[in-house]
Amino acid sequence: MILNEIYTLSNGVKIPKLGLGTWFIEDDKAAQAVKEAVQIGYRHIDTAQAYGNEHGVGEGVSSCGVSREELFVTTKLAAEIKSYQEANKAIDASLRKMGLDYIDLMLIHSPQPWNDFRGGDYAEGNREAWRGLESAYKAGKLRAIGVSNFTQQDIENILSGCIEAPMVNQLLVHAGNTPFQLVAYCQSQGILVEAYSPIAHGEILKNPAVKSIADKYNVTVPQLCIRYTLQLGTLPLPKTSNPQHMHDNAQVDFVISDDDMEQLKNLEQIKDYGKYSAFPVFSGK
Repeated sequence: MILNEIYTLSNGVKIPKLGLGTWFIEDDKAAQAVKEAVQIGYRHIDTAQAYGNEHGVGEGVSSCGVSREELFVTTKLAAEIKSYQEANKAIDASLRKMGLDYIDLMLIHSPQPWNDFRGGDYAEGNREAWRGLESAYKAGKLRAIGVSNFTQQDIENILSGCIEAPMVNQLLVHAGNTPFQLVAYCQSQGILVEAYSPIAHGEILKNPAVKSIADKYNVTVPQLCIRYTLQLGTLPLPKTSNPQHMHDNAQVDFVISDDDMEQLKNLEQIKDYGKYSAFPVFSGK
């Protein structure tokens, strides 16, 4: 079962192959969502400073009835933080807020602040923020470090002056938006790609071609989409607070044929994410 499967990061740390995304889960509901997920069998929880629910996630981790060592917790440094000192302060703030002694994985959430996404040059600031992550990693506060929404150029900027190379790059990856070259580049560098919004924020549910492929395997569209990202060698992070959806999202022990994978890979680009289109990661700006 997928909930028992792992990837191994470049530093040897093991990471469960399916995670629970918590974007849009309110802080006062996050602890319950984490507990429900853990009860179902999830051991990998993903949050961020920007989500405003680190406290709730931490509470769920502490009270879920499973030992801390069995769980893998990710958070992300706010996209606006582009200095070494600020990064150090923010890492410690996350640890305090979550009530944890260590975080399993911490990422720089974006190479640019959200209000300038894919805009100006923050190369120096990213190297500074990365130094902050490296320092916390060396101190044992973080078990692994990485980035999110980073292009090849952004990653090369980090690689040009780092001690530790990024272990993860978390990206928008779903059928209808698969950055093949960037995924291949990351994999060539030993960087695991995590796929957020693998169900395209629900927009892919409207696609009859995808529904037709899902029917062939007697699975739901979300299950097909999660399986698609797994077969790309990426790690899906479907987000939900609904226990039934959590359960269903983990029922992905089937194999999509090469022909159907090709069809999904060549799916027309999703350009309209409905009410979520205002978010920089979906609008491109």
